[in-house]
Amino acid sequence: MLQVRLVIRVGGSVVASPLNPELMSEYVRLLERLKAQGHVVAAVVGGGSLSRDLIEAARAMGLSEAAQDEVAISVSRLMAQLLALRLGKLGALTVPTTVEDAAESLEKGRVVVMGGLKPGMTTDAVAALLAERVGADLLVKATNVDGIFTRDPKKHADAKKIDCLGFDDLFGFFEKERHEAGIHQVLDPEAVRILRKRRIKTVVVNGFKPQNVLLAVKGKKVGTLIS
Repeated sequence: MLQVRLVIRVGGSVVASPLNPELMSEYVRLLERLKAQGHVVAAVVGGGSLSRDLIEAARAMGLSEAAQDEVAISVSRLMAQLLALRLGKLGALTVPTTVEDAAESLEKGRVVVMGGLKPGMTTDAVAALLAERVGADLLVKATNVDGIFTRDPKKHADAKKIDCLGFDDLFGFFEKERHEAGIHQVLDPEAVRILRKRRIKTVVVNGFKPQNVLLAVKGKKVGTLIS
């Protein structure tokens, strides 16, 4: 198998809504396996429902949107820390707080796990920025649906999954085109802009089955391919 420079975006909706230590451990084993296969691997983890609950609390307290984002960033970094600690010496040991720090750890042969970076940016955008910075061959978004659909499958029974999608068609499938604290859709607007600009091959898969990430890395038909 050819070496792949890979960024995995692990949705908080998958591992943290509610907290799922068993599934988190499965993702650690997945990262270990990918590294053993010779791939360059980074993961970006979201904070899930805990982040959104705390954002709502911050909003109710009258805090600014930037402050709401800061709370969500803290939660995502805690999630990343759990995986990084479980990885042990194979990982970066500490959670990078900049894309440059993450790239440096990758070049040292570490498996990088990180969360959010700064207000106004979701972990989707962080994953896209990291993929851009390290010249990733592939970004895999592991989320709580089977891919990208014609409509929200949780709201519309007639929604149909799309197997392949072009970068220029992405915005037509999402409700929001600007960031807001707690935004919750398959890909956030800023990530879409980065992916479209840089043409970073992306696969959106059901993250409750970590083996889907392996299938995506192998080039198998799974989820929705954006290329």
